[in-house]
Amino acid sequence: MIRVVFLGAPGAGKGTQAERISKKYNVPHISTGDILRAAVKEGTELGKLAKSYMDKGELVPDDVIIGIIKERLSQEDVREKGFILDGFPRTLKQAEALDLMLEELGMPLDKVIYLNVDDEEIVKRLLARGREDDTEEVIRRRLKVYREQTAPLIDYYSKKCILVEIYGVGEIEEITKKIEEALGLEG
Repeated sequence: MIRVVFLGAPGAGKGTQAERISKKYNVPHISTGDILRAAVKEGTELGKLAKSYMDKGELVPDDVIIGIIKERLSQEDVREKGFILDGFPRTLKQAEALDLMLEELGMPLDKVIYLNVDDEEIVKRLLARGREDDTEEVIRRRLKVYREQTAPLIDYYSKKCILVEIYGVGEIEEITKKIEEALGLEG
């Protein structure tokens, strides 16, 4: 049973690493983006609500995202195997809501893995992906927003003594090994 949150800037490799650990240990990988898309596709109440914001190009509000995450965390596979949260929480308010939710479900977090990658490396990675909306200016703005919103989470989880910082540069396999060690999964 693994119950972990992956934190890191856009392009830090959260999705890649979460996917690898999820497949290897058969633990549900819960990506906020995927969940939102699934809820919209399934046409759930929260999905319809989320879609109304997404269609306007607005951020989906905390309470809607929190509701969707709570729905997902209540499902059978998560209760049996745990979860890897990727892209949630993004703000202090979301982190506090997650704590309450997990307390209600009786599934406290084991660890928070913080993939630390410096800005220049991230800019390089995201530019290399070649998406047309990923200009250097846009990437740097996203990083600034990320640092403002998510940096407080590093402090928040650090105080709870569950934060593990991993330098997210190097071979993908090496980084996975460091994460496995941090989670006590030596493979």
